Amino acid sequence: MVGGRAESAHRDAASGTADGPLARHSALVVGGGSGIGLGSARLLARDGAAVTIAGRTESKLAAAVRALAVEGHTVRWRRCDAQVASDVRATVEDASRRGELDIAVVVPGATTVTPVLMYDDDAFGAELDANVRPVYLLLKYAGRAMVRAGAGSFVAISSTAAENSSRYLAAYCAGKAAVDQLVRVAADELGAAGVRVNSIRTGFTITPASAGSYSNKPLMQAMLDQQALSRHGEIEDQANAVRFLAGPESSWVTGQNLGVDGGNTLRAFPDYTRFRSVPDQFAAARDLGPAAEVRGGRSA
Repeated sequence: MVGGRAESAHRDAASGTADGPLARHSALVVGGGSGIGLGSARLLARDGAAVTIAGRTESKLAAAVRALAVEGHTVRWRRCDAQVASDVRATVEDASRRGELDIAVVVPGATTVTPVLMYDDDAFGAELDANVRPVYLLLKYAGRAMVRAGAGSFVAISSTAAENSSRYLAAYCAGKAAVDQLVRVAADELGAAGVRVNSIRTGFTITPASAGSYSNKPLMQAMLDQQALSRHGEIEDQANAVRFLAGPESSWVTGQNLGVDGGNTLRAFPDYTRFRSVPDQFAAARDLGPAAEVRGGRSA
């Protein structure tokens, strides 16, 4: 379903600045209803792109469009489950200008805190899917539209977990590492068509999705202790990086996994067991027979 037609008609003219650096560019932000996605949509619209935001929650998308309208930005929204191919394909078609798309940004991901031996048999693969499948599907369908346009920029939101060993986040780390390698291979293949593909390895960033973790003050201090720059990331830090990679300022940048993390990857990820209860996977492995199912895992 497409929303906000009357208040957010899709125009070839820029929705922010008519002569801005992204004027006459079409942009799609999947996961654009809040957080880093919404912040990115704001900057793309500000600089003239015709922006469509997409996600699963219609009320959140509609509220985001209204908030951007108050700021003077005309943005459209469309419901899209980023793990459903038909949704992604239709959303790309709707966001494109005459079948061509210039900018695509994909944000969705998911994680649980789970010892590596304690994932349910299907849970590990499901978490990988939640992190990799949205990126691949948007890359596939947006990439085709960009090839038709003769150029384009694709930006995936990854994480420092793609590089750091983050204990009890094995599926998340594996998923984000897969995203970064997918980005590199796609950049290598699609460069001949003028399509650039990059990712952003986000550090500890304050967003609505991370609010629960940020209420744990000792954990937040431990995170700061593992950064060279002692402040938490803001949505604008990541959105500025998205805007850079999406626009002409980065026209000679592709295949990169850009860290925006306050220097966290210079150090390490905090040990979760200092701040929350984590199931004892060693005791479980010893106590349960080989046929028993070991269960564990909580949302991060």
